[in-house]
Amino acid sequence: MKILVINAGSSSLKYQFIDIDTKQVLAKGLCERIGIDGKLTQKVSGRDNFVREDAMKDHSDAIRMVIEALTDKEVGVISDMKEIDAVGHRVVHGGEIFSGSVMIDDAVMDALQQCVPLAPLHNPANIIGIEACAKIMPGVPQVGVFDTAFHQTMPKKAYMYALPYEMYEKHKIRRYGFHGTSHKYVSGRAAEMLGKNPEDLKIITLHLGNGSSITAVDGGKSVDTSMGFTPLAGVTMGTRCGDIDPAIVTFLMENEGLDAKGVDALMNKESGVFGISGLSSDFRDLEAAMDTDEKAKLALDMFAYSVKRYVGAYAAAMGGVDAIVFTAGIGENTALMRAAITEGLEFMGIKIDPELNKIRGEEKDISAADATVRTLVIPTDEEMMIAMDTARLAK
Repeated sequence: MKILVINAGSSSLKYQFIDIDTKQVLAKGLCERIGIDGKLTQKVSGRDNFVREDAMKDHSDAIRMVIEALTDKEVGVISDMKEIDAVGHRVVHGGEIFSGSVMIDDAVMDALQQCVPLAPLHNPANIIGIEACAKIMPGVPQVGVFDTAFHQTMPKKAYMYALPYEMYEKHKIRRYGFHGTSHKYVSGRAAEMLGKNPEDLKIITLHLGNGSSITAVDGGKSVDTSMGFTPLAGVTMGTRCGDIDPAIVTFLMENEGLDAKGVDALMNKESGVFGISGLSSDFRDLEAAMDTDEKAKLALDMFAYSVKRYVGAYAAAMGGVDAIVFTAGIGENTALMRAAITEGLEFMGIKIDPELNKIRGEEKDISAADATVRTLVIPTDEEMMIAMDTARLAK
């Protein structure tokens, strides 16, 4: 069974074409500058990249060009569009409506529209991608896979905010959490690596990248997560501030003359390790400068400390922990950050082997021999998780 995985942005569209039976990525690519001029880049293992620059006035044009690239006699990987058995769409926000992946129909599309106020930058683009596929590939099953769905198992005491209850009833203000597809994938893979059933494990998953989130996974279910009503909450991130005293917002508005949009931009785009260092949101740049730049080192220290606090908190929330998992760009590739985050956690049984930790993008147990809690590095594969869910529902 062959699945086309689509991740549609406002002016871009990422895709992977996966043979779910062999778990092989047959092709992957990116459509850029949709609505401007248009560029498609497709990568197939063992071949030179295929690049096509042509007008993409909308996402329908982009989808059409993706299919043409996949079926091209010289650069494609299939002979006919009929070989696409189903399409899986990454959808950022499913609100409280969706607790799992779903086959897309008219009722689902109506529900997605209801979730737009919760993710005004992302959900409209996701909807456009779905509509474009339906137009170009009528009759092909489509599945929605939600970033928020995995976290719908959180208990009410974990997802509610201590605001007047009517704010929840009226506006659905609550903790939703994000990166759910990644947390679900790596926690499941961790159970496989440990040779145990997910139901028997307490796992803390650390999705660390430019956007970072931590999740407590108890018995295979998310019971708490660091991101909240939006992806701004939680640990220090690349350009996002993470958790702060909410009164800072009104203080900045009064003392810096900022309006709501100005404060929102400051917290989302000008803060985090970028705001502290004044140098970069890229952790590689900060690591290169940390020995001579005090602010670069401070930014890295703040990041590691914020993650460490969540590890301790979630171990307490679950009444213990069997394993922690590092994933995503920083988690998979940055030995320095893995060492800094786990340092001082030996009292919990978390201890890594410095030699085993010298890896990048490799699946490995990096625990020290005397550790009682396993520390795993697992490259995330959200697209494979989307493909697996899509295949399961489409069948």
